[in-house]
Parts: sequence; C-alpha cells; structure tokens
Amino acid sequence: MTTAVHKITLSSSRDIPFNKLVLSQANVRRVKAGVSIEELAEDIARRTLLQGLNVRPVLDADGAETGMFEIPAGGRRYRALELLVKQKRLAKTAPVPCVVRDPMSDILAEDDSLAENVQRAPLHSLDQFRAFQTMRAKGKSEEDIAAAFFIGVNVVKQRLRLTSVSEKLLDIYAEDGMSLEQLMAFTVSSDHARQEQVWAALEKSWSKEPYQIRRMLTEKAVRAADRRAVFVGLDAYEAGGGIVMRDLFQHDDGGWLENVALLDSLVVEKLKAAAETVAAEGWKWVEVAISFPFGHTNGLRELVGAPTELTGDEQATIDSLAAEHESLEIEYERVDELPEDVDRRLGEIETALAELQNRPRSFDPTEVAHAGAFVSIDAEGLLSIDRGYVRHEDEAPAHEENTNEDAGTVELSPAIAPAVQQTVTTIGGRPVDSEDGETDALAPLPERLMIELTAHRTLALQNAVANNPNVAITALLHKLVADTFHYAATSASGLEISLRQIAFPIQPTDLKNSASSHAIAERQDAWKSSIPRDDQALWDWLVDLDDAHRLALLAHCVSHGVNALHEKTDRYGGGAVTAHSVQQRLKNADRLARAVGLNMVDAGWKPTVDNYLGRVPKRRILDAVREAKGERAVQLIEHLKKSEMAVEAERLLADSGWLPEPLRLDEGVQDEFSAGEAADESEELPEFLSDDETDESVDSDCG
Repeated sequence: MTTAVHKITLSSSRDIPFNKLVLSQANVRRVKAGVSIEELAEDIARRTLLQGLNVRPVLDADGAETGMFEIPAGGRRYRALELLVKQKRLAKTAPVPCVVRDPMSDILAEDDSLAENVQRAPLHSLDQFRAFQTMRAKGKSEEDIAAAFFIGVNVVKQRLRLTSVSEKLLDIYAEDGMSLEQLMAFTVSSDHARQEQVWAALEKSWSKEPYQIRRMLTEKAVRAADRRAVFVGLDAYEAGGGIVMRDLFQHDDGGWLENVALLDSLVVEKLKAAAETVAAEGWKWVEVAISFPFGHTNGLRELVGAPTELTGDEQATIDSLAAEHESLEIEYERVDELPEDVDRRLGEIETALAELQNRPRSFDPTEVAHAGAFVSIDAEGLLSIDRGYVRHEDEAPAHEENTNEDAGTVELSPAIAPAVQQTVTTIGGRPVDSEDGETDALAPLPERLMIELTAHRTLALQNAVANNPNVAITALLHKLVADTFHYAATSASGLEISLRQIAFPIQPTDLKNSASSHAIAERQDAWKSSIPRDDQALWDWLVDLDDAHRLALLAHCVSHGVNALHEKTDRYGGGAVTAHSVQQRLKNADRLARAVGLNMVDAGWKPTVDNYLGRVPKRRILDAVREAKGERAVQLIEHLKKSEMAVEAERLLADSGWLPEPLRLDEGVQDEFSAGEAADESEELPEFLSDDETDESVDSDCG
C-alpha cells in the first residue's frame, strides 16, 4: 500500500502599502555590513525591488489581525524604502511585494530571519567577473557598470581583465585550485597558451607565488622603464603595432613591451636618424650603439671645443622659465606636498632649463674632418651624442710633405719651411756640394752625427733629472696626465714613460653603470675641467700645483693602469700571456686591494641571475645559498629547475654580503702583505741614498 506524500503549501504573497509595514524586533541582523542603506536605496530606485519582504500580521490582545505587518526578514530593504519615502521619491502608500507568513506557524520569526541570511549562497567571484563581461558585451560601458554597483571604474577594469585569463585556468580557479592573487598575476599576459604553460610548470611546485607567475610571463619582454622603451616612447611603439603588457593589480612601472624585435628596430631607426644629423656636421666617422662599453674612448684624443653662445631668444626663454620656477616655489613653499600639476610643471621647467644650459660645443672644422662622434642612449633613455674624438690613425701629421717628383725635392709645409728652400741632392746619404764647393744655405747635419750628439744629451738629461726629484715628479705627472686625458697626439714627449690604460674587451653589461665606473668618470671629469690643454700651460700648471693635489692627481693617473683581470692563457706556454703571469698579476692585485681596503660588497656588487647565478651549475648556486643562508634555505630551492633556482637564489642572497671566490681576497696574500709591510718598515735605505751621504762624498766616489 503506497503512503501518500504530504504536499507543501507555500506562504501567500501580496502587495502591502508601505505605511502598513513596521520592523520586527525578531530580525536577527544587528551589525551593519555590506552595501550601505543609501546605496541600496539608489539601487532600488534604479531597478525597483528585486526581492519581496518576509512579513507576519501583527495581532492584537485577542489574537485578531490589526492590519499592520511586521518584518522579521528584509529589514535593510525596508529601511531603503523608508529612505526613499523620506526623500519623497516613493509614496507612503506605495504597494510593497511581501511574502506573508502564518502568524500561528510553529516556526519562530527569528528562525525565518536567520534562515534568510544563513542559507543564502554567496555569488562566486568568477560569476561576478563573467556577469560584468556579459554586460560589457551587451553595450554597457565600464562607467555604467561601475555606477550600477557603486564601485570604481578601475575595479570594473580589473574584474573584466580577470575574464581574459585562459578558460582552463578560470575553471581551476572556480574549483578553488588557484587563489585570486594567482589568477590576478596571470592577467599580465593575454597569451593563453603561455599562461597554461606557466601554470603547468608551477602546478606541482611547492611555491606558486604571484610574483613568480608575473616574472615567468614577462621574462622575454622588456620593461617600459628600459632605456630603449623610454627612448622610443610607448606611443611610437604602439603605433607600430607593439603590445604593452600591463598589470592592473599592482604598480608595474608602465608595464612590459612584448614585441622586443619591433622595439629594437624602432631604436635602430631613431638612432640612425640621429647619426645622419650628426654626420651632416662634417665628422669623419660616427659610431652608433644602444650603449657603448666602459672605457670605449680609451686611446682616443678628445678635442677641446668651445661652448656655443646663447642666442637672444634662448636667453629670454631661460629668464622666463627661471622666473616661473621661482614664482611657483614661492607660492607653494609652505605646502607639504605639491599638487600633481604643479609638481609636473616644475619638472618640465627643470628639464627645459637643463637642455638650454647644457650647451653643445663648437669645433674647428679642420679638426672635425679628422675626428668622429659616438651616438647612443644614456641610462635615462635620452639621446646621447659625444662628439670630438680622434683615432690614432686619423691624427694629422706634425707637418705635411709635398713631394715634387719633377724637381726631385721635398717641400716642407709653409708653417715650418725655411725662408729659402733649396734643392738638396744626396748620394749615399751624403749631400752633394755645388760646383764651387760652397752653398749659401747650411746643409743639414749628417744623420749619424745627429744620433751620436743626441745620445750624449739624453744621458746628461737623465742624470740631471735624477738629481732633481721635484722636476722628475713634474715630468712624470706631465706624461701620465697626457696619457690619461689623451691630450698628447704624439709620443715624442721627451720622456719614455707611458701609461697603458686597461681595456675590457669582455665585460658584463652592468659594468658601465656600476658605482665604480661612475666614480671614476666623475673624478676624470673633475680633473679634466681644471687641467690646461696646451702642452706648455700644462707644464706650468703642474709646477704650481701644491703637493696634496699633485699626489691626488698622480694617484688618479696611476689608477688607470691597475690590472686585476683574469685572462685566457696559452696552455702550451707559447703565448704572450702565460698562466704564471696572470697568477702573479692577480696576486699583486690582491695585495693592492688589501692595501686600499677594497670590499666588493661595499663597491655595490651583488650576485644576480645575469652576473653570476644564471651562468654557473646548480651545484654552485646551492653552495652559495648554503654558505650564506644555511642548509634550510638550500632545501627550499634544491628541487627547482636551474632558471627558477637562480631567480630564487638571487632573492635569498640579495643582502647577504656573499661573494664568489674571484671577488674575495686570499688570506695568504694578506699575511704576505703584512709581512712585507713589516719588512719594509725594518729595511734601511741604501747607503748611497741615506741622508748621511753628502754631495762631496758622491763627487769623490764618482771621481
């Protein structure tokens, strides 16, 4: 026999005038949360009421209905309606859809109120993102959506961006297999295949941090802050069809440029156009590169040039900008934080003033014909043009010789030609006299005699300089400065001492922008601004220089010859550079480093993927982390692939002070250095250099 199933009877619903409704004390919601009453009222005004109120009849003492209804569930909606009535936007008697509960029900009013709030399933955030996407597809603007839900336009853009992630990854997120922060990280790239590839690589890893996802998605892109991107400009890049990857969920410094090949081609085109303009100035050569290596002008003579004068219009512009800058500073001097537009304007004025005051140099056209220029991009992404460098092979000869084949003579340039030029015929290296054996002009001395005479003079001059240390230091500095600053176009200086500046044929990309290179360049420029260019003026200047400045200049010049480079050697010992010579060089460099207290950490070196970690085996990476951070840190990364391990190791070692072996100092060298210093202190001067030795005794010894 079949048992009859009890049929459920739903509560009836009807429209009740608003003025017949009152709040019930049985409503369990006491704490304000979620959308405000004001926002809910605006939403009801826009779309009307979406959900009716849950009410119960109010009974009198005899149990009869009074015509009033209390609201145990739906109190916030009632308050929103009440606000609209107070604003006279809703009539007091406006019918309100309500579900009327039986007052005799065994279910308490508090039960209904609690059930309405507890049993409601919250909307999954992905459903909200997709709903925004649907509304956008049906013609609603981002501003319309933001206004409808009382949120910022940027929030709408962020949530719409989340729907651009691969559907496969969205499904994983829907099933709680991925956090919202991880999903947000994937929005950096619009390439679904790459997104899925990155997730597959990280899915089984213990660490799936959002920053790792962002890094892997952008590892082949170029930062918008990169000098190339700044030089070209994002507008030009996008006009050429380039894609800019943006992160809407955190500060991204302008994003990443995805089309690196396009960026590089735009850079080359712009640099080429700049080089053509420079070439039109008449230079013999122009070299172009995104960035030149450190020391690229070593061995080149720099032309002096003269700053160009300001035109009347340029001076008027400078005066106007300076006055505006001063006016703005006075106006806002008491303000803690400048308004954005004022701050931007001050920056524009400072940039314009710097460009106007950084005057280009003018050069002698005859020198320009032998010299060249370098065109590149500086660290800030601005065009850098460095003019006025002469290569050794382009140096003009000391005098020009014009051979007159018909007359069989050699004519000197007018600047050094004698007043009367006569044909001189030589046979076997000796001049042939005229028929009467006499000539009006003196013939040059025989070459062999000149050599013998100057040999005497050289030896005498060496002895004289040896007995005058002050002159010797001046002569040494004169030669060193000429070599260091490339002021001398010839090696005929009368002093056979030279400084060989160290070149870096193989160098890291960050060498040019290191703290050391900047310090050297600043010191070089500081001396260069003071040192005379003329050879005689340089000598006189050095004579008048006080001892402190002499020593400082000497140290600067000598430093350009310090060599601590490792060098590839010939394993068979037949090359110019042997293993022994390199070892000795490095040993001496260590000793010098200890003498000056060199610490590569203080010098700004840190291990990175580019300069070390990405170029050594995994074992060396792990050894570095173990040495700096301990075994536990090693266990955190030892399961990773090498590329990921290198990135994590860079983060772990960032502020550890760890250095690879070539940048450390051998303790044995320190011991040897200390012993050597002690020995130096205990050694006595040679007898012939001691103060006890008099000039008379030296003369007698020599006699």
